[in-house]
Amino acid sequence: MDSGGTSVPVSADLTVRLRPVTEPDLGLLRRFCTEPGLIGLDWAGFRDAGAPARRFAVDGYLGEDDGRLVVEVEQERAAVGIVSYTAGRYAGRASYWEIGIVLLPPWRGRGIGWRAQAILCDYLFQHSPAQRIQAGTHPENVAEQRSLEKAGFQLEGVIRACEFRAGQWRDGYLYSRLRDDPPPAALAEALPVR
Repeated sequence: MDSGGTSVPVSADLTVRLRPVTEPDLGLLRRFCTEPGLIGLDWAGFRDAGAPARRFAVDGYLGEDDGRLVVEVEQERAAVGIVSYTAGRYAGRASYWEIGIVLLPPWRGRGIGWRAQAILCDYLFQHSPAQRIQAGTHPENVAEQRSLEKAGFQLEGVIRACEFRAGQWRDGYLYSRLRDDPPPAALAEALPVR
């Protein structure tokens, strides 16, 4: 699967795309469950290393209300991380998606994350009627804040004491992108002129 026909170049020799999880990717997902620090600030303790295989057996991580896609660097066919999406609802029929991303450390800081998140937004807007996509991050994760802004998100505010991490309750930042927001300016700059 490509993400609605979109892959985004990072440089002349590096292009990011999203694809469904395959069985060989389960090792990567197990690592995120069992290696402290691999997912950065989101590490919340050890998790069941068998859970990724069980979930994959159910629906290949392509559920109706949540899912994961692999972030791949096309030229190397390397799985460099995952993006996730989970459905939520504010009131009545006002559904939205909450997205997240984790990249392996060697692939961070190279422009892959914001591109993958922009591609995921385009995919979700194209294949669901949701008006809103939101993402949370940590106040100290300045790189992710910049990534979300480059992907077309706007900061909405601080969510106080929303996460228990490293022994205490911590605040978070909430970002959103709406269906009718202008496309990310950074994405237009990254695409080749036709």
